[in-house]
Amino acid sequence: MALSRFVGETREELRKCSWPSKEELKGSTVVVLVATVVVGLFTVGVDVVVMTILDWLL
Repeated sequence: MALSRFVGETREELRKCSWPSKEELKGSTVVVLVATVVVGLFTVGVDVVVMTILDWLL
């Protein structure tokens, strides 16, 4: 009984949501991919710098 009520209420709430258009979804996807690449490159760069410093010190 509780599960069917939960599913019903969830469906009702999802009908109230505004969903992005295809163009908005594509734009958001590009932003997420670019941000992921930038953060990944930053992480690799910091790792290389730290490893170089540690190699020099040790």
